[in-house]
Amino acid sequence: MEKIALITDSTSDLPDNIVKKYNIKMLHYRIIYKNREFIDKIDITPEYVYNNLHREIPTSSIPSMDEMEKVFKELEEKGYTHAIAVTLSAGLTGIYNGIRVVSENHPEIKTYIFDSKSISMGEGVIIEECGKLIEKGASFSEIVDKIPDIRKRLNLFFVVDTLEYLKKGGRIGKVAGTIAELLNIKPIVSIDINDGKYYTYDKVRGRKKSLNKMIEIGENILKTKKCRLCVVHGCALEDSQKMFQELKKHPNIVSSVFGGALSPVSGVHSGPGLVGLILFEEE
Repeated sequence: MEKIALITDSTSDLPDNIVKKYNIKMLHYRIIYKNREFIDKIDITPEYVYNNLHREIPTSSIPSMDEMEKVFKELEEKGYTHAIAVTLSAGLTGIYNGIRVVSENHPEIKTYIFDSKSISMGEGVIIEECGKLIEKGASFSEIVDKIPDIRKRLNLFFVVDTLEYLKKGGRIGKVAGTIAELLNIKPIVSIDINDGKYYTYDKVRGRKKSLNKMIEIGENILKTKKCRLCVVHGCALEDSQKMFQELKKHPNIVSSVFGGALSPVSGVHSGPGLVGLILFEEE
């Protein structure tokens, strides 16, 4: 009899009720300041990160190998036979390889690691769908076969107030930087499904136009697809709520969740002003 565990990381921004419902094991990124190290979503808030960016821009690190090892040992002790891990895009971080190395030390658990090539609730919705499949009685192999198709139904876009923090954190990808900022051009950023790196999906001049363009992009998808909606933000509560309220009334939205603030570690790399839109296509 298969007993399947689900593993993801703190950047997935999953609500606590979903984590508990599907018993998802959470690995936590680390946020590193000169004089102190924090554990993402454990002993630091997004507000702390944003409020202190003028003093120091911290660095981040993947969850510790010790934490990963602890999770796998606990799974063994609890009789799990299989594990599915969904990670933050490997084009942005090394967590995929970290879990792979640790899982190889635990051959008793057959582990499948999926690179979400996404961030935040884009990553989170994939692991949530895996939880639903387990609940329906799907086997490990059936779920593994379905995950790539789940990823194809995911649409994620975001805009930031400044590209400064993406550049400093080395996460700029294929998004144009300095010249665009000088001209007040705001790129609508998405993630390349091939390499998992950021790229410019569209661009407009000015903050207000960029938010309106995001709504337009969402409405274009919703013309032909019924979707679940999620909006997240990084120190941009008012702008994100406006977008959420505008899109949730569309007749092709089947359910909507205001995801709220990004994980603190995501705030390190986005800086203040991020508004993120996730539309997940229903089958």
